[in-house]
Amino acid sequence: MSSGSAHEEDQAPLWSPSAEQIASANVTRFILETVRPLGGAALAVYDSVSLYAWSIAEPERFWPAVWRFTGVIAQERTGDAPWDRVLTGGDRMAPPDPVDGPRWFPGARLNFAENLLRFRDERDALVLWTEQGAGRRLTYAVLSRAVASFAAFLRASGVVAGDRVAGFVPNVPEAVVAMLASASIGAIWSSCSPDFGVTGVLDRFGQIAPRVLVAADGYRYGGRNIDSIDRLREIARALPSIERIVLVPHLTAIAPATVTGFGNAITWDEALAIGGDARLHFDRLPFDHPLYVMYSSGTTGLPKCMVHGAGGTLLQHAKELVLHTDLRRDDRIFYFTTTGWMMWNWLVSSLSVGATVVLYDGAPIIRNRPVLWDLAAAERITIFGTSAKWIALMEKDGARPRKTHDLSGIRAILSTGSPLAPSSFDYVYEAVAPGARLSSISGGTDIISCFALGDPTLPVYRGELQTRGYGMRVEVYDPAGRAVIGTPGELVCTAPFPSMPVSFWNDDDGRRYRDAYFSTYPNVWRHGDWAECTMRGGLIIHGRSDATLNPGGVRIGTAEIYRIVERLPDVVESIVIGQRTSTATGADERVVLFVRLVAGLTLDDTIRERIRSTIREQATPHHVPKRIVQVTDIPRTISGKISEIAVRDVVHGRAVTNVDALANPDALAFFRDRPELAL
Repeated sequence: MSSGSAHEEDQAPLWSPSAEQIASANVTRFILETVRPLGGAALAVYDSVSLYAWSIAEPERFWPAVWRFTGVIAQERTGDAPWDRVLTGGDRMAPPDPVDGPRWFPGARLNFAENLLRFRDERDALVLWTEQGAGRRLTYAVLSRAVASFAAFLRASGVVAGDRVAGFVPNVPEAVVAMLASASIGAIWSSCSPDFGVTGVLDRFGQIAPRVLVAADGYRYGGRNIDSIDRLREIARALPSIERIVLVPHLTAIAPATVTGFGNAITWDEALAIGGDARLHFDRLPFDHPLYVMYSSGTTGLPKCMVHGAGGTLLQHAKELVLHTDLRRDDRIFYFTTTGWMMWNWLVSSLSVGATVVLYDGAPIIRNRPVLWDLAAAERITIFGTSAKWIALMEKDGARPRKTHDLSGIRAILSTGSPLAPSSFDYVYEAVAPGARLSSISGGTDIISCFALGDPTLPVYRGELQTRGYGMRVEVYDPAGRAVIGTPGELVCTAPFPSMPVSFWNDDDGRRYRDAYFSTYPNVWRHGDWAECTMRGGLIIHGRSDATLNPGGVRIGTAEIYRIVERLPDVVESIVIGQRTSTATGADERVVLFVRLVAGLTLDDTIRERIRSTIREQATPHHVPKRIVQVTDIPRTISGKISEIAVRDVVHGRAVTNVDALANPDALAFFRDRPELAL
């Protein structure tokens, strides 16, 4: 039985937009003001459902419409559009070589930073919070001046278009300034959050050879100040490409001896002083000019370095923020993220709308202090973004923020990082914000955006993502490569979209790019999610397809088990893997569930049977774990995702290749050589 699709026709929505909300939504204005005037019988678009159908049928008309509606700034050419053609090579998602694949808007020239800095007034652009509370505020005018100065410093340092500028920084305004300054001159920005270990940083930056490194002295987490200077020294010694280090004083003032100890380092203020009172200048470059280098988690060998283009990132983010998120100039948007997660890049793109972006450096959960709810209430956040795991932990902790905080300003709550359990949908509407639209969203670093997300004009159903992204031809394939509805399968995308990586770094023939996404289905992007399209057009994510369980040949998404187990009062969190076994009929796999229990509880036969019987009743006998093991911690990546593959490797005696991408690598020890798993 497929969890989530059962009795779909009987489900009532948890939230539905009012007629007024639908009428005032950005997507409704988009249909009325931009799409319908295009004319023609093929454009009978009256609502968001028909808009999606039109967007995937007519991408060469849809994306220019998004361009016009969101006001993309670009170099004007002849005619009424800043491009010659919208798409070339559109019949080839997987190119035989890097120059023969799909290219969007090949005649356009633009600058990403110019589009994010279109407002230069006294309204708040960035607001910083830490575990201590509210901190600095930068208006759009101040932000623009800082970007101009830092860009002038980069130019004075010899940085030119195509050079790399790297950031080893927490989620602070300086990271945004440095990124925008880099983009303004066509340099490529790449960042790691400062909780990465030295090896993890070198595995990433070592591949792209940055010329300038922007690095903070440390970061705050869980009530502690964590110094980064010693790790920074190791990183600097190991990266000979770095010509200049800019030190950001986040924890305290940086001593002169610290600066001179690096030899080629200056402080942030010194860099701005070199730039002086320079005026903003933006180099307009081709649509697919590199903007960001993003990294895979590095589960097999070195992380993949994915190069994302300026135009594709800008247009995709504009679509998602304006149409799907319904972001407006008066909004105040927050997303809990680090600079090493793509949600940081997504969040910062909100500046293109003129909204206020609230940044946070610190732990999402501080004992006896609901800091993120404090932030949401004090800043009157209207769009609040976080992870599914954080929502689940709030539920387990019994938090009832609607009773303790004024969250009436929140219009939408966004969740990503892992599938949002149906019970978490219930929790948000009961305990957090009953009037808000809850949008679970799903995509990835690979596309620096989403395949499925929210829509302000559609209802919210328990356990479902509201809709597939406009312009994204997303389907679910069965093992034979056929599109299916109501049955779990592989999440795929069957047509090009602007935010596909323009390349992988050091992948001249495109082989690694093709192998990453197109080796399973010819000319079809396989994303690696185990998902299900619902009859009403929503999407359910069951987990990663490379972590799906396969007991007795039946494929099961891990999220199907988490949704059940983590509702049990004894269980704080869990992680499930498939362990290889041998039977009389050949190789098989058994389901192994690891649980972290409420403090003071010890796993015994009573708890084990309660877990097994609950899973059997709410799912199928195939879902019931053969082994249930108690652990005291569960490994997770720095962006907060539990690492099923790392646990699976440890259980099978294989080396874990992405240890430096884990926030708590010591947790792997709890899974090694467990007698309960002996075969």
